[in-house]
Amino acid sequence: MRRIFFLISSILLSQVGFSQLPGIHIYKTDEKIVIDGILDEEVWENAEIADHFKQYFPSDTSFATVNTEIRLTYDKNNIYIAAKMYNKTPGMGKYVTPSLRRDYRGEANDGVSVVFDTFKDKTNAFIFGVNPFGVQREGLISNGGGGRDSFTLNWDNKWLAAAGQFDGYWTAEFAIPFKTLRFKEGLSTWNVNFYRIDSQTGERSTWSPIPRNFSISALAFNRELIWDVPLKKPGANVSVIPYLATSQAKDFEEGTPKTGNMAVGGDAKVALGPALNLDVTINPDFSQVEVDQQVTNLDRFEIFFPERRQFFLENADLFSDFGVDRMRPFFSRRIGIAKDTVSGANVQNKIQYGVRLSGKVNNNLRVGLLNMQGERDESLGLLGTNYTVATFQRKLFSRSNIGMIFINKQAFKDSLDGEFTVNPEAYNRIIGLDYNLASANNRWNGKFFYHQSMDAAKLDSTFAMGANIEFNTLKWEVNASLQNIGANYNPEVGFARRVDYQRVSSSTWYNFYPGSGGIQSHGPGFDFDIYRNEKYGVTDYDVNLMYKMKFNNTGSFNVRLRKEYVYLFDSFDPTRTESLELAAGTSYTNNVLMGWYNSDQRKRIAYSMSTRLGGYFNGTRVNFQGDIGYRYQPYGVLSMDFSYNRIRLPQPYASADILLVGPRFDFTFTKNVFWTTFVQYNSQIQNLNINSRLQWRFKPVSDLFIVYTDNYLASSFEQGDVFRIGQPKYRSLVLKLTYWLNL
Repeated sequence: MRRIFFLISSILLSQVGFSQLPGIHIYKTDEKIVIDGILDEEVWENAEIADHFKQYFPSDTSFATVNTEIRLTYDKNNIYIAAKMYNKTPGMGKYVTPSLRRDYRGEANDGVSVVFDTFKDKTNAFIFGVNPFGVQREGLISNGGGGRDSFTLNWDNKWLAAAGQFDGYWTAEFAIPFKTLRFKEGLSTWNVNFYRIDSQTGERSTWSPIPRNFSISALAFNRELIWDVPLKKPGANVSVIPYLATSQAKDFEEGTPKTGNMAVGGDAKVALGPALNLDVTINPDFSQVEVDQQVTNLDRFEIFFPERRQFFLENADLFSDFGVDRMRPFFSRRIGIAKDTVSGANVQNKIQYGVRLSGKVNNNLRVGLLNMQGERDESLGLLGTNYTVATFQRKLFSRSNIGMIFINKQAFKDSLDGEFTVNPEAYNRIIGLDYNLASANNRWNGKFFYHQSMDAAKLDSTFAMGANIEFNTLKWEVNASLQNIGANYNPEVGFARRVDYQRVSSSTWYNFYPGSGGIQSHGPGFDFDIYRNEKYGVTDYDVNLMYKMKFNNTGSFNVRLRKEYVYLFDSFDPTRTESLELAAGTSYTNNVLMGWYNSDQRKRIAYSMSTRLGGYFNGTRVNFQGDIGYRYQPYGVLSMDFSYNRIRLPQPYASADILLVGPRFDFTFTKNVFWTTFVQYNSQIQNLNINSRLQWRFKPVSDLFIVYTDNYLASSFEQGDVFRIGQPKYRSLVLKLTYWLNL
């Protein structure tokens, strides 16, 4: 009877919006709660229950086939969560986890997650999750949780969790310190949602229903978490994370002697109230950051690699989400990287200090302020450089906002006596204004921006402007975009893949939901993307006919037929192997077939593949790439990334067979000891790179890292050559100890 009443209520309430579904109350407890995964505390017997989860995948029109129950309570220090996840069949469940490493991710991994929107702005939130093996994950959601880029698990913080596996169900307990969260003091309600992924059925379900055409982390549909009394400030909240690192390195190409280095530094996190955070770093060292995955670069433009450094991650969207993809006025990876004035190559530039203030001033206003100092390096001809970024974001209407950013990169005069003097001719500045549209029901999303760069050259056409709009319903996905980028727009601390163009693009998908069989959804699509500028007219375009399928077993398939055109306004070698270049002023039109397939990720052996076949400039290109992995549950994954490009161009231009292979060994001996080895062979640059990292998490967010890196010149497989590893190029060994101390 209760289920029938809930179903009728859900249908009626859906006519006026998911957000009006009833919330859940949370009451304070004096009982001591032991985080052991055994829900035997008395408080759990009396707590309200969040149950009757709705399906999100494969359908969103029925209740979940596997039941989930969530209970909450709190004391003066922590918020506690108890979760009970039932199985469809009795007995001990066969659960899926890639390993025991923290921050698991994927649509096929068992797990339960809680999403806290602590300001009720339906724009930013914290997410915490646990799987049946007690593996934790925590992350940040931004921009309403509308896509994969709005969800990061790189953020780390202190909290506790445990899980238990029993006959017919599994359990999880969380203890999340209030000091870990940022929230507005005095609020009597937060927004909250819970979601579960069950590998046995392939089902994904949520407590507050979310339409399946949106992301499962979308914040527009969360329900209320109702506190028995309004929350107060959690008290002093200061964390210090010192580190000690030592390293040995040898540069064989330069022929320099082996060098050793000892470094001491650290970070501090100071909560200036419950919603504003001050991050400080002194002499930071990022040697423990996992190595970037190499890609075969056949493009004429720079490749984007995401930020991984912890200092930049909390409230990162306040700084990094201005502009649009491939056109960002601020890109934090520019800090700590400089150009060698002698060789022109990118080199590491040591950071002396960094200060970052970010968070909420009130429920409608977010602010960010960053200042970092790069060290002078006379051997590379680098001036000391200061980076300053100031931003604000003001909420408008229900979920939209307007933001402004100012960026200043300022170099200092190079004086032997160390005088700290501004060089008035060595600066780069950006000022920008963005409006981010997000409707209450999440159907309409968009962006409108205008940015202006400034430097000593004082040229014209230093602007970047654009607009895009997205409309999303169950059956239709439509987006359109316009951009106009000036010829001299120069964001030195940003990422501009190219400049001097006007761009128009659009994409439309129609979705069918068969409701039976193995296909969850499928449908056709059409899109186009056109670039032009005043000097050359149309320089690039592609037009695509597409079809996609999503399967109930978590697999997917996508295919497209493309007609593409490119005009070379600069000479270019399509193989990127320093061979004879195609002449500037030439143009090429080609037909291409492209396809992608992802297998059932719940299987012990899972894989994804993609291909590109057809014309390529004045020749042909066959591309085949993907990855395959074997899950040795629960201890780790053996995987292989691969990419093969067969390029055939007419004489006298070069042809090439370009291979990129990257085996990865990721083992977790326990939930606290991890070993990852990543080998990457890239025939395009004849390079073999080995990166091996051992991590021991001896206390929460306190680690010992041992990182070994080896780089070799390697021969290719072309023309029947036997693969050979040549002379070493660079080798290093790093030992680093970090410790998280709460004061």
